[in-house]
Parts: sequence; structure tokens; C-alpha cells
Amino acid sequence: MSSFTAPPTATSSTTTTEGRALRRSRKPPRAARRGHAVVVKASNEEPPAAPAELSRRDVFAATAALAAAIPLDRASAPFAVPAAFAAMETAGSIPAKVPAAASPLKFSTSTPSRVIKGCWQLGGGHRGDQATDRTSGAAAVEDFAAFARAGINTFDTGPEACGYGPSELIIGEALKSGTIKREDVNIYTKLCCVGREQQNMTSDWVNQKLDLPCRRLGTNKLDLVQMYWNEYNAKHYVDAALFLTDAKAAGRIGAVGLTNFDTKRVAEMVDAGAEIASNQIQFSLLDRRPEREMVPYCAKNGIALLPYGVVAGGLLSDKFLDFPGEDVVLDTSSKRKYASVLGYAGGYAWYQRLLAELRRVGDKHGGATIANVASRWVLDSNDVTPAIILGARNANHVDDHRAMFAFELDDDDKASIRGVLNKGKAPSADCYTYERGGPW
Repeated sequence: MSSFTAPPTATSSTTTTEGRALRRSRKPPRAARRGHAVVVKASNEEPPAAPAELSRRDVFAATAALAAAIPLDRASAPFAVPAAFAAMETAGSIPAKVPAAASPLKFSTSTPSRVIKGCWQLGGGHRGDQATDRTSGAAAVEDFAAFARAGINTFDTGPEACGYGPSELIIGEALKSGTIKREDVNIYTKLCCVGREQQNMTSDWVNQKLDLPCRRLGTNKLDLVQMYWNEYNAKHYVDAALFLTDAKAAGRIGAVGLTNFDTKRVAEMVDAGAEIASNQIQFSLLDRRPEREMVPYCAKNGIALLPYGVVAGGLLSDKFLDFPGEDVVLDTSSKRKYASVLGYAGGYAWYQRLLAELRRVGDKHGGATIANVASRWVLDSNDVTPAIILGARNANHVDDHRAMFAFELDDDDKASIRGVLNKGKAPSADCYTYERGGPW
């Protein structure tokens, strides 16, 4: 295992010393790029100021791989199942299946399960511990059956350009082999606009890009296509959204969604007549940027938020409660991505106070896991989040996903959690502004 004190700051030549705060890295450490584990020491030191500019390569390499978190396996040490949790499960209060959202996405007939299986973990950078790795090959295909049986019938994927590697092909194999049935599942994928097409967007380009996931998945219709756009200075994202709306009218896709857009740009597309059903954004107890502008706008316009990063790559889990900062191992792309958020949210000591409060709330609700309390907070914090995206390296997480719906946070829970949040650092900018070179 390779050790590293902390991810480097924006300048790649900067020396990172022991005890420095977890920070955003434009380029992962050499060890991380080779897939080795990285040991991080964390502190409460202030994060660096955001740079004035980011190149497209930097932005995309750092953060455009778009989805999801990794709840850790509660069946293996040191993440043991509390006795009260086991008793609750035995008593039968955990639902047999994860429920579906209350209604379809706007302008569509697609109703997601309240937990969406995030398939970023099948992209190749999330293998982690070999003993529990089921992110490739036949094992990855087989695991879809367990998720579907548990009511998790919605899968969020995308092309290589958005960091999802072969995940569309893996889902396609699950469909082809009969592991899952097309009529029983929702497939949400991406349209990733990251190159010269942003300067000259055409309907033909959009339709060609829709052909590829259909071939890979072995289906003639995509339930939701979520557009990612890299260069805001190229204003043709409005045209692309309208071309997707045309594709929906033609029956090629079921709904038009967005990924990592800020409120201003969502409004531009809506005002132009695009039928926007959803926006997939990073949202968690560590990243509350959507609360500033996005949640109120979506509530006013009936647009769903589909949050990823809900448990911050597993950092919001029992495993890290009272865990020394110097022993945090960033052995997956998800952990490396979300670790940098800690310094902006409040620092490592504050993060430990938050975990302790989540553990207290979980104990109140029969021993619910920290990951599930954190997930319920996102689900219950507003009226525009019908579902959350949770990535998983294997199917061991399925029972814990079901257990999330055995309890609800009450007003006292929400107030006590908010009290800890208020002692951290409030964000100052909208969704995905920081990743594009702006402030947090």
C-alpha cells in the first residue's frame, strides 16, 4: 500500500506536509493514479482559495465523473451491526423492498425507486479491497439481480466520457442474460458534452450520441438522458436541451435530465421550453450547496433533484467514527473525490462531531447506521428529492438500503443535526461552481 500525507493543492508542484487539511486535487497523487491506497492526515486548517481558472482537462479529470457514494459493508468488522439494529430487522420492521418514488418524474412516466443504484462504481476506479470487489465481470452482472429483488430497479449509468467506463455494457449484459428484465427497470444514462460539439451543437450529433447507449444496453429507448456540459461559455447547452426534448417527443427517450448544472443555466433551458425533469447534483451533509438556490428553484418549477455523493464515498459511515485522520485510506475514486470536501465543510474535528451526532440519532432509531441517517437527511430535507443515488461495489449493501426505510427523522433529529451543521462552514456558491473554478 502506498502512503501519502494529503492530496496536493491546485498547484501540482506544491509540497503537501503532514497534518494539512484535506484538499481538492487537480491531479490525483501518483500513487492514487496507479490505483494504490492513499493515507491522508487531516486537520482543521482553512482550505485554499479557489483558483481563477480551470482548464477543461483539469475540471473533467477532477470531478466530472458524476455519481455516487459507497456505503460500507455493515456485516464486516469494524462496521458491525448494532444489536438493536439486528433486533429491528428480526422483528420485521424493515420493508421487503425499497419503495418507489411517490410520482413519476415531470413530463414522463418514469418513477424511480427511492434508492437508485449508481453505476459509477463500475467504471474501473472503485475496486478497493479485493475481498469485497464485485465491480467488474460476471460478479458485477450478477449483483443486479439482488438490487432488483430489493426494489432498487433504477440504475444510473453513463458513457466513458463521464467516467462510467463499461457500466452501460455491464447493464446490457444483465439484460441480455435475463438477470434483470427491461420492463422491470429504469435506465438513466448521460449525454456528455465535453468537446468541440459544445461550439457547434446539432440535432444530428445528439441523435448519434443516443444511438450508442441504446446499442450498448440492447434497448430501443432510454428512460432518462441527463446532459452534462463542460463549458458554460459555449451557450449551446440550451440547444442541446431542446434537441433532447425533441428526442423525447419522438419517443427515443422517456425524459430529459441534467447533471451538475447550476440554477442559472437550468432556468435558461426551462425558459427556452426544454422539458427538464431532473438535475443530478452532489448533495450531502458535507455538501449543502443545493440548499442555497437549486432546491427553491426546483420546488417552484417541479424539477426533481437526484443527489449523488450522499454518503460522501463512505466517509459518512460508522467506519470513520472516532477514526484517526492519519489513518484514512483513500483507496477508491469516490473516497478521493469526496475527501476534499471535508476542509470546506468544517474540518476533520467538526466532521467527527457530525458523525457522533448521526450515531446518536441512529441509536434512537433502533441502531440505524450512520450512512442511513445521512441518506434519510438528504431524502427528508426538502420536497424535490424523490430518490437518491447510492453507488455500491457489491450487493452487500442491499439490506442496509432497505433498512433506510424502517425509520424517519423527526423534527428533533433534524434540529440536532442542523445544530452541528451550523457550527461548520456554510457554502457560498451554487451547485458545481467550485468544480468549475469558482468559490465553494
